[in-house]
Amino acid sequence: MRCFIDHIAVTAPTLESGAEFVREALGVSPQPGGEHPRMGTHNMLLRLGETVYLEVIAPNPNAERPGRPRWFGLDTLRPNSAPRLGAWVTRTEDIHAASTAASERLGEVEAMTRGSLEWHITISADGSLALGGLAPSLIQWKAGEPHPAGRLEDRGLSLVRLELFHPEPERVSRLLRSLEFEGPVSVEEARPGEAPSLVAQIRTPLGLRTLSGRQA
Repeated sequence: MRCFIDHIAVTAPTLESGAEFVREALGVSPQPGGEHPRMGTHNMLLRLGETVYLEVIAPNPNAERPGRPRWFGLDTLRPNSAPRLGAWVTRTEDIHAASTAASERLGEVEAMTRGSLEWHITISADGSLALGGLAPSLIQWKAGEPHPAGRLEDRGLSLVRLELFHPEPERVSRLLRSLEFEGPVSVEEARPGEAPSLVAQIRTPLGLRTLSGRQA
């Protein structure tokens, strides 16, 4: 039931603002992705390895509003909200077993699509993210299909480390142990008064760059 990093997600009120945030941080622009009909969202993508990628995700202004809260807490964003590294997703080959084993409630397992891609993912009923976004969503891609990161253009980027900052770091660590998680992730205590946040260290053609979820 082991789990691994699948992708990290920049949440933004618009794709344009999210793409600019990534471009300023990494010096590379994400490429077009697609639409998520069930969630009323769309995305842009950057490859970070053979089975890892970065996603910029935002509400799709041209899509019908879903009859439920959007995932990744997107409905809490205002038009002037700053884009940030707001979520991460771990891959498993048995999402139901992983969800049951998790020490935190990660949401219900739901089927999802984007174009020809099919997968199952955990989503909470209210669209929120557990542990302030530090609890990963679980994903299981359709069996027998190559990982979608392999479809993306290789821009010479790779994820070096994902840092998780939380007021209760042991709670986050306990969750990762319950998921049998393996990967370049560190869990640290947030500074006093600081909200939970994600920080990604990413190797780029311009050197090591930081993509942050810390709120100003």
